[in-house]
Amino acid sequence: MASNHAERDADADLTPAGRVVVSYPEDLSDWGRFQVEKPSFRAYLRKTRTDRVRQGDEWEEFVGVGCCGSTLDVPLRIERIEGGDTFGPDTEVAFEVREACGMQGGWNVQSQGGPNEV
Repeated sequence: MASNHAERDADADLTPAGRVVVSYPEDLSDWGRFQVEKPSFRAYLRKTRTDRVRQGDEWEEFVGVGCCGSTLDVPLRIERIEGGDTFGPDTEVAFEVREACGMQGGWNVQSQGGPNEV
């Protein structure tokens, strides 16, 4: 328990980065890309990812619910972090595409052809 407390204290002194480059897989559908790259999702990352981030960090992030109640969780990865340790309110969030990972992201109605249609 003490290590969690010490880790939280260390994270309190993190400097917000000027820019963070986040990648998503090439096989993310057009609808999924639209969800990830919109300004509200960038703001969400700035507000919720307040812990230390490092190049190579990976996590899945919920980006929406399909018309039939299916959820879309997108695997994201930090490609670069410039000028700080974490996201902050003024951090520029940029996206790039990385290699496909076989994800099944998207829905027929939103993607005009199914999960892998990009």
